[in-house]
Amino acid sequence: MTRDSDFKQVVRARMTETGETYTAARAALERSAREEAYDVARAEQRRLVGRLFTDGRIERVPAKRKVRAAVLLEVLRRFEPGREYSEKEVNEVLLGVHEDFAYLRRELVNYHYLEREDGRYRTAARAPERSVIERQEIPAWEEHWLEGFLAGR
Repeated sequence: MTRDSDFKQVVRARMTETGETYTAARAALERSAREEAYDVARAEQRRLVGRLFTDGRIERVPAKRKVRAAVLLEVLRRFEPGREYSEKEVNEVLLGVHEDFAYLRRELVNYHYLEREDGRYRTAARAPERSVIERQEIPAWEEHWLEGFLAGR
């Protein structure tokens, strides 16, 4: 049970409006909040990378880590969640983005967006746990956007 009295009031208002039980109303509100957070995260992602990409390519990899992470998330969209890729296939995808495909591949692995095992690559199964230091270098909306991407949205 929640201890936040403001949230309880919102849940009770929804109960009155919809006739739902407390549990159903709370779950609906929490689901709505997650969806809204995802939409806000995706809009921020589009705004940020929209100025960096021209015809699907970037001229240079950004030096700022937060912006680089945003670019890497955009590059990650070119991979199918759950599919396994050979290194050659990964290189071909990344070559369509930037000529330094090896650097992009390494960064995707370093940021835990791609997992590598026995020379095979796949998108991460779930959003990575970030240390305090890593969270300083990653856009705040990453966890919302990445969770949606990995879920196939």
